Amino acid sequence: MTVPAHPRSRRPAPSPRPAPSSRPALPRHPAADRVEIRLPWWAVALPAVAFAALLLMIMSPGQAQAATADPALGQLIERALHLLSR
Repeated sequence: MTVPAHPRSRRPAPSPRPAPSSRPALPRHPAADRVEIRLPWWAVALPAVAFAALLLMIMSPGQAQAATADPALGQLIERALHLLSR
């Protein structure tokens, strides 16, 4: 009795082929060819709202007014530079 060298060394019996048809063969798994991407609603809404807000700010710059008082950050930097220069 002989033992095969490898379990894959046996060849399976040939399967009968279906009769040729006039239609082209359809792929076995059509959904495997495409990638489906699902986004939450806020992943689309937030950038759209931010874009709209920035667009409105650009379109109406005439309504912007300059600040009359020095900003607090500017005063803080000025004092820090004054203390460092001593």
